[in-house]
Amino acid sequence: MAEAWWNDTLIAKSDDIVRVEGNAYFPRAAIDDAVLRDSSTTSICPWKGTAHYFTIAANGAENRDAAWYYPDPKPAAKEIAGRVAFWKGVEVRD
Repeated sequence: MAEAWWNDTLIAKSDDIVRVEGNAYFPRAAIDDAVLRDSSTTSICPWKGTAHYFTIAANGAENRDAAWYYPDPKPAAKEIAGRVAFWKGVEVRD
């Protein structure tokens, strides 16, 4: 079982994790919707596609663009469709 924590808050928990380039991608359904805020930020990966971001809000603080996902990943990254990964201090514990 893997968990994602930030600011003393459990934000995701699942035993169905996909690891790509050292990042744990959680199923979208495993993430607490209450902590996610849409962001207008995007970035492009040559082999995964266009990433979109969420800001995480927990315990009165925000972590801007600390979660990302690929709404329409390229075929080489199809295993991360419908999944979200974290960075910027979000701790993934397995």
